[in-house]
Amino acid sequence: MKTITTELVESGEKTDAQGRKLIRARERKAMIEAYEQSGLTQKAFAQREGVKYSTFTAWLLRYRQQATEPTKSTFAEVRVPTTQPRWALEIALPNGIVIRGHEVQSVTALVGALRAC
Repeated sequence: MKTITTELVESGEKTDAQGRKLIRARERKAMIEAYEQSGLTQKAFAQREGVKYSTFTAWLLRYRQQATEPTKSTFAEVRVPTTQPRWALEIALPNGIVIRGHEVQSVTALVGALRAC
């Protein structure tokens, strides 16, 4: 009878509970960039790299969507008028009409008259 000797080799790769290899975001990005330079089909590239085709296409889709999304800015340009406005009061009605004037009583009377119509 022969004796079989086995050896466990640690590759250093992290896996999830199902034993699937976990790949970091920067490694996925490098893999996608390599795919774009390879000239291979998505399926052929995924097979060559040992990644499930559906997983690779999901990475590729997410990468391409992020590349086309506009960057969100936390700053907005605000312009302050350098001259005084010609009116002292502005009222915007729900129907889109904007009423501007200098005298509060006159503007509010006009708004009241418009509501009565």
